[in-house]
Amino acid sequence: MFIIQAENLTKYYGKHRGIIDVSFEINEAEIFGFIGPNGAGKSTTIRIFLGLIFPDSGFARILGKDCIMDGFEIRSQVGYVPGEVNYHSQATVGELLNYSASFYDCVDPKYIDELCKRFELDRKKRFRELSTGNKKKVAIVQALLHKPKVIICDEPTNGLDPIMQNRLFELFGELKSQGVTVFFSSHILAEVQRLCDRFAMIKDGKIIKIESIESLRKKNYKLVRVQTPQKDKVERITNAVNVTAEDSVIKFEYMGEIEELLKELSRIQIENIWIEDPSIEDLFMYFYKEV
Repeated sequence: MFIIQAENLTKYYGKHRGIIDVSFEINEAEIFGFIGPNGAGKSTTIRIFLGLIFPDSGFARILGKDCIMDGFEIRSQVGYVPGEVNYHSQATVGELLNYSASFYDCVDPKYIDELCKRFELDRKKRFRELSTGNKKKVAIVQALLHKPKVIICDEPTNGLDPIMQNRLFELFGELKSQGVTVFFSSHILAEVQRLCDRFAMIKDGKIIKIESIESLRKKNYKLVRVQTPQKDKVERITNAVNVTAEDSVIKFEYMGEIEELLKELSRIQIENIWIEDPSIEDLFMYFYKEV
């Protein structure tokens, strides 16, 4: 059974596109990234999973249950970190967390203490006194305090300093080892490269690619720089795209057999050469331009 499943989800806001035929499946104990720029459809997809909005067509399931029909039961086993955090401004952090805990049958106060210590939260402070980063930390603790089986996050690191980002990533890794499934959206692609098992790319409301990090790296997509006086020959290399020149250094992107690339380069007068593995951001931009 897939823990999270989207099947042909479509949502329009009047005449404006939300998402179109979005489909993907997430396994148990998988960390799955959802990548795309602002407005691509990430938040719309998440809101459908949470039952906050209804799709025009298609189905969304969590733990095998329909996100619309079985929303109450699903929410007891899901933790959600919103992209923008807004709680009652006069309430203290402790009051907010206790109120959140009251919605669940069994919440261990010691676990809340552990989470607050981990994220350095002062439970005596009022919400209005908190910085953006501390507000996000309240949302993270609130999402995790009932030990959910599924965690859904919308841009979870926004506002967090690098130390807290690392602590969050470490915690996600620990939860994964305990069988928890994590689904999070991001436009910070380095996060996905570091954390995820697989990811989906979304463009203009449509899924354009679903891949594992490892399989993408094995497709031999390379970033190449060649120092040569023979730019015209570099431009004729098979599978070389986005060729640019800066003085005598020619840059291009390549996806194909490395042996073939080396054969073609051997016919060119080369003074220096650099062949690099791309970052996940480079990979995203490569596929984004192809669609």
